[in-house]
Amino acid sequence: MIDFISASNTDLDNLARKDTRSGFGQGLLEIGQANDKVVALCADLTGSLKMNAFQDAFPNRFHQAGIAEANMIGVAAGMTIGGLVPFTGTFANFSTGRVYDQIRQSVAYSEKNVKICASHCGLTLGEDGATHQILEDVGMMKMLPNMTVIHTCDFEQTRVATHAIAEHHGPVYFRFGRPKVPIITDGETPFVIGKARRVMTGTDVTLVANGHLVWNAILAARTLAAEGISVDLLDMHTIKPLDEAALLESVSRTGCVVTAEEHQRAGGMGESVAGCLATHRPVPQRFVAVNDSFGESGTPAQLLEKYGLGPQAIVDACREAVAVKQGLMA
Repeated sequence: MIDFISASNTDLDNLARKDTRSGFGQGLLEIGQANDKVVALCADLTGSLKMNAFQDAFPNRFHQAGIAEANMIGVAAGMTIGGLVPFTGTFANFSTGRVYDQIRQSVAYSEKNVKICASHCGLTLGEDGATHQILEDVGMMKMLPNMTVIHTCDFEQTRVATHAIAEHHGPVYFRFGRPKVPIITDGETPFVIGKARRVMTGTDVTLVANGHLVWNAILAARTLAAEGISVDLLDMHTIKPLDEAALLESVSRTGCVVTAEEHQRAGGMGESVAGCLATHRPVPQRFVAVNDSFGESGTPAQLLEKYGLGPQAIVDACREAVAVKQGLMA
């Protein structure tokens, strides 16, 4: 893979871009070809979730639920009793907020092998606006016992993660997005549920990101490197179970941490990181996340910038964390 610190701006500009939801669609087709127990259910958003290829290849294993998300979750839970592996698909807002009771009772409590696949998460849903831009879903899902929570960063990681959750037995909440973003992993990049991926190694600040903000974290790390601040960047694609070992190893070297996520600060990955560190190794921490606010209509780039999730916001948070650490050491 590319050395992001030394790469030229031209090299970065030339990276291929694809949407993560297409990675899910490709992965779903591949696991359908490999395992005839895999079935798919969609709540009237087949094209948006890129589930068309699976539907075309396996029409008898694809089930259109219509705009009846709660029913879709209940049907999926029932399918697991016969040994099927159901993947449900709709927007993240409808995958969680609209059907929380069904997920809690029929999937998590019952430990059913349902894969809840949620596209169009966070602010980068964009122009559809606040009613569709759920920023609370990670908190809702990670608090459920038995639930695994994953948020991937690019097309290829999403494709590979789809394979991984098919092989994992138990409920999974799988979060991905709408816009095209740079492809920064490849088929050889490891993906293991519950194991963070080190994107770059550094000594001054631990930067933990996931989803679309991994790319913004890379851009921030390049700016910080030019200032002499070395970033240890972890792609924490699995929020639950959190890779505490990787986190603690990193902060033992850097002494401070910044978390960056496309989610509310309350209930997000940053709180999981803070909980781990408060228990095992307290260090200065700064949060890059939405601060107790709903979104609004706009382009993904505009919204990430306005709500403080852009590269510069990450740079500023890292500078502050390092400054606090140095003040404590003085």
